[in-house]
Formats: sequence, structure tokens, C-alpha cells
Amino acid sequence: MTAVAAYRFSHLDALEAESIFVMREVVASFARPVLLFSGGKDSIVMLRLAEKAFWPAPIPFPVMHVDTGHNFDEVLAYRDRRVAELGLSLIVASVPEALVAGVVREPADGSRNRIQTPVLLDAVEKYRFDALFGGARRDEEKARAKERVFSFRDEFGQWDPRNQRPELWSLYNARIHAGESIRVFPLSNWTELDIWRYVAREGIALPEIYFAHEREVVQRDGMLYGVHVFNPVRPGEASFVEKVRYRTVGDASCTAAVKSEADTVDRVIEEVAATRITERGATRGDDRVGEAAMEDRKREGYF
Repeated sequence: MTAVAAYRFSHLDALEAESIFVMREVVASFARPVLLFSGGKDSIVMLRLAEKAFWPAPIPFPVMHVDTGHNFDEVLAYRDRRVAELGLSLIVASVPEALVAGVVREPADGSRNRIQTPVLLDAVEKYRFDALFGGARRDEEKARAKERVFSFRDEFGQWDPRNQRPELWSLYNARIHAGESIRVFPLSNWTELDIWRYVAREGIALPEIYFAHEREVVQRDGMLYGVHVFNPVRPGEASFVEKVRYRTVGDASCTAAVKSEADTVDRVIEEVAATRITERGATRGDDRVGEAAMEDRKREGYF
């Protein structure tokens, strides 16, 4: 009697296969795709998936960072190192340059997240990108839960949740007219826990900011913000040192840390598995402006 080996296909295998399929569909369907790469964990995983999707050939599209100028040093260092390792073409769409040129104005609250949108749209027009890979996941936030994998954007780069295409049986509609584009989210069906388990399985290095470390912080609006050149201590505040880590990394002026002892991937997985608050809900001050804050920004052209 011949023994038959059991074929096992794990949850992570299924997610990986779906994401790789999406990436290959984009490259087959569009002329000028680009991958948004900030040095954050989701874009890092997305880059790893792109490696697998097209290996042994090089990744067949450039990466782009919409740079607010208010970045964590650890994340920028990781971004540049990873791009160099893979021999990728990096495009930096610079908010500071747009401020100097008068394209956008410095927000009164100091957070540059909202003014990333016109900078992103200008870059899309300049380089004629027709498909943009983003690392957004549906579990992050209400507006992102509405997204299709192929998210249609009109000639102004705007998103209308009522004007999206059905995606039945993993069939994606890539038809667009001149000036229109598609935002593509290969990680749509992943969760934060899936990301960390994949990082562990693949042995992916992450910026050290994602792991527990001692940092000077201030308590503000119920969250712990790292003291930074772009986020100084305000009058009436007192800074202190706390052991924290970052669940998500964005603009240093509006991204908070969480108190944590998780200094390894395995300990982070344990911590994430036990939490019931999404990373954006726990750490992004700009998302607390209102219930529809993210949806409003997406309608304007934000990712």
C-alpha cells in the first residue's frame, strides 16, 4: 500500500497566494504600476510578496514613498536599506518640497497627513502611474473595510464608494480610461495578527521601532506620544521615559506608541492576539478627528 503525503495549505499560505495572484494580475493588466513603500510593516510584507510573485526576475515596478518630512529616523533608515538591498528604483514624493513650492500649506495642528493627498496625486500625474499598490487592510478602519481589492479612482484621483466594481470569484476589472487609476490592496483580507505571523514565518526584519524599547514620551489625549523634533513637549506637559513600541508608523507628529514589554516577534504576536483595539484606533491621533475622517480623506484622493 502506497503512502500518500497529506497536502496542507495553511491560512497564511492562502493569504499569500491571493496576494501574489493580485500582484501578477496588476502587472499583466496595467502599464505603469508602482508600490507605495514607507518602511512600515504592511508595506514591508507587501514588498516581500512582490519578491515572491516575480522571482527569479526582479520586481518589475518602482516603489514610492509619500514623504511628510516628519518621519521616524529608524523607519527612513530601514526604507533606504531595503531599497538598496533589492536594487529598486525609489521615488520620493516630498511634502516639504510641496510646501516650499506653495502647492500645500503647513497645517495648524502640525500633522501633515492630510496634505499628503495633493502630493500623492501630483506624483501619480507626473509619472503617469495607472495602478498603485497600497498596504491597507480591511480590519484597520471602517472606511478601509469598504474597499475593493481593485479600488477605482476617477480622473481626479478621488474615491466614490458607490462607484466601485463587483469582485466575484476573484475576478478583477482593470479597465480604466486615460487619467483614471486603480489603487490595489493585496493585503485587504489580512489582519494585523496575520501580518505578524507572516513576519515570523518568513523571518522578515522590521524597524526596531516596532519592538518594545525605552523612549521619552508625553501623555496626550489618552495616548503616549514619543518626544520628537517634530513633536516637542507642549506647554503644561511633562515628559517621562516609558517602555513602549509602535503598532503602526506614520507621521511622527500624530502617531502614538503603546506601553509594551513585547521586544521579540513572538511576544508581539502574543500581545496582538490578546488586544481588541485596532492599531489605528489605538495609535493614530488624526483618525480621532471624527467618525468619517478617513473616509473624507479617501474621497479627496488619500490612500
